[in-house]
Amino acid sequence: MNEQHTRSRRSVPPPGPLDGLRVLDLATLFAGPLCATLLGDFGADVVKVEHPSKPDPSRGHGPAKDGVGLWWKLLGRNKRNITLDLSTPGGREVLLKLAADADVLVENFRPGTLEKWRLGWDELAAVNPRLVLARVTGFGQFGPYAHRPGFGTLAEAMSGFAAATGEPDGPPTLPPFGLADSIAAMATAYAVMAALRGRDATGRGQVVDLAIIEPMLAVLGPQAIWYDQLGYVQPRTGNRSVNNAPRNTYRTSDARWVAVSTSAQSIAERVMRLVGHPEYVGEEWFATGTGRAAHADELDGAVGAWIAAHTRDEALAAFEKAEAAIAPVYDIRDVMADEQYRALGSITELPDADLGTVRMQNVLFRLSETPGAIRWTGRAHGADTDEVLAALGLTTADIAALRAEGAL
Repeated sequence: MNEQHTRSRRSVPPPGPLDGLRVLDLATLFAGPLCATLLGDFGADVVKVEHPSKPDPSRGHGPAKDGVGLWWKLLGRNKRNITLDLSTPGGREVLLKLAADADVLVENFRPGTLEKWRLGWDELAAVNPRLVLARVTGFGQFGPYAHRPGFGTLAEAMSGFAAATGEPDGPPTLPPFGLADSIAAMATAYAVMAALRGRDATGRGQVVDLAIIEPMLAVLGPQAIWYDQLGYVQPRTGNRSVNNAPRNTYRTSDARWVAVSTSAQSIAERVMRLVGHPEYVGEEWFATGTGRAAHADELDGAVGAWIAAHTRDEALAAFEKAEAAIAPVYDIRDVMADEQYRALGSITELPDADLGTVRMQNVLFRLSETPGAIRWTGRAHGADTDEVLAALGLTTADIAALRAEGAL
């Protein structure tokens, strides 16, 4: 059944649950565009609007093959691409025409930029009072930092994430990928759907103001209430947890790595019996996660010694038999070959006009009745401009005039 389901995701997709939803993606790098990608994955008609001479920088981010940016193939999937200079009179007029028939507009300009172009909420709502305007910025639309340049890295630093990440005697550590942007994208997609549900009730659209620093803060859990009630500041603990032990990464005899988690008391007991140290289970401090965390050196020593005497496959098999929680530490090569990811269809293979065939992450989750799908990979800069504008009623002469003006 899994294989059949996976195959069905690769065939011509049925209409997704967001079929008929019209989205304008005016954003760049990375939270706003990824929000639009997530909506497009489930059937929304996404029109990506880029500057004629300054395309989304993600087209050139990271490795490329034969001059083709690979990140864009993922971020630009399921989007039609047009060029438009919003600062020109013609570009502004076309954007208002697009907005008049749209459900969602996603942007991440600095606060005040759309207003400078006379494309702020008042102007957009005047042509379409049902529009949802999603504004994704580093620090939000107001406050003392609102006009600062904002990137995910800054959110990772300011949220408390970096301060709590890394080894105890090492520096604060940033992730080597766009963590805050990705979390913000998912949060924005959720906010958009909430705003659309509100529109169902009221008939009116609204503004979503999402600051990238806030979703990152939200996923850090109880840090704020811990500090508020106890004055407690979570320290850097490396791969250990302040809430339970043993919890770490351990090296196997064949120089591989595994991760062990014992968030549940029953799992912690099984792990210690498995590694030959049942005596710890009877200790009074072993009965709570925080008690075990206070004895992490002892527990890590016992678990680490046992795992170091076994190969990775031996350790995985023994833990699975004991119903204890373990996972291999993968890099992307392992992910692409893993049988569970394969069963879920987490990596999918797609045709691409530039590269022939590409593999990338599939849609984020599975719906039993109206599944999402990747209909196409990221397209060329401005590939759909004429088609989209013609659908607005613009003639060939109108489009030529806009090009002459520099609006396209």
